[in-house]
Amino acid sequence: MKIPRILLAAGASGSGKTLITCGLLQAMVNRGLKVASFKCGPDYIDPMFHSRVIGTKSRNLDTFFTSPVRTSYLLGQNARDCDIAVMEGVMGYYDGVGGTTSRASAFDLSVTTDTPAILIVNSKGMSVSLAAYVKGFLEYKENSHIKGVIFNQMSPMLYPRMKKLLEEELSVRVLGYVPKVEDCVIESRHLGLVLPEEIPELKERLYKLSQVLEKSLDIDGILELASGAPELNIPDGLEEEDEAFSYHVPEKVRIGVAEDEAFCFFYEDNFRLLRQMGAELVPFSPIHDQALPEELDGILLYGGYPELKGKELEQNAAMREAIAQALKNGMPCLAECGGFMYLHEEMEGMDGTFYKTAGVIPGKVFRTSRLTRFGYITLEQNAENLSGTSGEEQKSAAGGGPVLGEGNLGEIPAHEFHYFDSTNCGEAFHAAKPLSSRGWECIHGGDRMLAGFPHLYYYGNPRVPRAFLKKCLEYQKERRPSTECPQGADDEI
Repeated sequence: MKIPRILLAAGASGSGKTLITCGLLQAMVNRGLKVASFKCGPDYIDPMFHSRVIGTKSRNLDTFFTSPVRTSYLLGQNARDCDIAVMEGVMGYYDGVGGTTSRASAFDLSVTTDTPAILIVNSKGMSVSLAAYVKGFLEYKENSHIKGVIFNQMSPMLYPRMKKLLEEELSVRVLGYVPKVEDCVIESRHLGLVLPEEIPELKERLYKLSQVLEKSLDIDGILELASGAPELNIPDGLEEEDEAFSYHVPEKVRIGVAEDEAFCFFYEDNFRLLRQMGAELVPFSPIHDQALPEELDGILLYGGYPELKGKELEQNAAMREAIAQALKNGMPCLAECGGFMYLHEEMEGMDGTFYKTAGVIPGKVFRTSRLTRFGYITLEQNAENLSGTSGEEQKSAAGGGPVLGEGNLGEIPAHEFHYFDSTNCGEAFHAAKPLSSRGWECIHGGDRMLAGFPHLYYYGNPRVPRAFLKKCLEYQKERRPSTECPQGADDEI
């Protein structure tokens, strides 16, 4: 498949990748191009900014979560009908797993998808030294895939001289510069970014930035570079890697997805795979809605910033009780990070107050002074040490059956990113840090629930969503015992 594509990378975090990516996306949209955007790595918030620009959902590409075949497949599926795919890198270009490898780095994604990279260089305080800096990145790996350079925070006076210097001395194109644009800055929180809706006049800011970039970047050259990317070899399907990808529930199941100001961290490809497997996703708000949607067969509680909305979540006692009762009655649930926090009895907010939450998991969630258990992990099931699923079963930790009805879900790639901790993190899984001896127990796992701090990317292990949907179908049959089950459904369960 011919997919024009580029990857915007940098030498370090804080070099302006997100701002420049959003500005360039806006400039491309202004030109009438249909753009697919991607974030390298497990970031949730940068894709939200991309989406605000391009008007459609942005996706993640992560070579820790997925094999080269799956990564190329996802790129192809999500960019199939677009004029260009723009990927935003993560951290420094070569920074990967364990802090000592380039695995899951922006470089790794560039190699995996054979995508030309443009290095964004924060040039503040440098001139001739820029040549040495860029040369190091070009030569560190035999095939760096770096084909272009953009100077950030550079004056218009210096740019022509630096462009001439680098293009004469190094085998790389200089594709423009970005002057200092103070009124387009995006502030940070928790090492990530604030949410798009928190920035006043965001669209106006990014449109203004796109106008600046039209003048200071060689956008025609960037499009030419993207068009020169090799054809992408995309497999027809993934069943050869894992037969779970081909699973489809024999009868549609309705899954409630918590989605509002408190719960907003989603992998769009998780939704894609769930729908492909036969799920109908129904959004609801734990802040604003008084009741769960009707006829649900399962609940998804993803992450976000519930710590910013503790008061509102506590005040909606009807929803807290509805979720607690549903889980007590056996409704399957997957909860991650912020969703896991909400299932506790109490949660500390950013204001230092402890607020009442759903009360499904005994214990409290409390704020810490630094990132807790940050980064990639691999989850392995502790079959001998499972807790219950909800209500009294959890309180007595009287479980012991397989998680989500599966004997073993296998290794699950995941990641954690949170400033909060729990007095009751669960012990159903062991989390192992890659290339490290460090590990810990985590997740409340049982026949109908997985709830813990780790975030899961379903294409990394499709047996997780398959097991969840099977349990949702089982619960649906319990709710509607008079409904005739389709032929062969018993075998599926």
